[in-house]
Amino acid sequence: MKHTLYQNQTAKASDGTDVFYDRYTAGHDKVIIIAHGFYNSKGSVLLKDLGHELLNQYDCIIMDFRGHGKTKGLFYWTSKEPMDLETVLEQARQMYGKVGVIGFSLGAATSLIVASKYKLMDSLIAVSPPVSFWQIEFHFWDLCFENDILYNIFGEGKVGKGVWPGPFWLPKLKPKNLVESILIPVHYIHGEADWLIRPWHSRELFSKTKVHKKLSMIKRGPHAEYLVRKNRDEFIGLIREWFGQTLQ
Repeated sequence: MKHTLYQNQTAKASDGTDVFYDRYTAGHDKVIIIAHGFYNSKGSVLLKDLGHELLNQYDCIIMDFRGHGKTKGLFYWTSKEPMDLETVLEQARQMYGKVGVIGFSLGAATSLIVASKYKLMDSLIAVSPPVSFWQIEFHFWDLCFENDILYNIFGEGKVGKGVWPGPFWLPKLKPKNLVESILIPVHYIHGEADWLIRPWHSRELFSKTKVHKKLSMIKRGPHAEYLVRKNRDEFIGLIREWFGQTLQ
């Protein structure tokens, strides 16, 4: 499918940060915004792959949170990142009739925070979201050898990776305390083999969510964006089905 790439576009966050994003257009009146997790960016091979997969039905925006990719500053572990997603959403709403968001890991946490505070998106998919930053297990001894070492260090997974980390101790909103306020449809997707954010996080968030919702546990599925690589057909199928139902 023919498409146009508008690269390194910017939106200014409320604190003055210039937030960079790439916009892939194919003439649709609906757009999907991909909100990456820690250490990723709009240059990530897997996220770009996902965006291209969706172009037959939606335009796609892949953004860089602060401290990642082209967006300067430090990454504040969801303390300040909601401002980044908010400003990209505001621009998207000016261009499209319907806006969906796919958030990954801490990007999913940020997406849930924004969805609870603002009416800027029409549907949300939260992939491997934590109930709270402070409750992430951080079992680094359980690193996935194939994805986190071989693919990220020696394979194409190293493309688009990197972060300028800021202080992690700043106050943070907890998604588990906010999801009851969300008014749009939410689909939680989690890999059962997620070593970093255990599947119980999505189960608890799902149980607290009051609106139209869905929970999908992917058997033997890894963390966040690695679902694009290891469970591609099932994962992308779930995305297509959800947005097909909720972005009408």
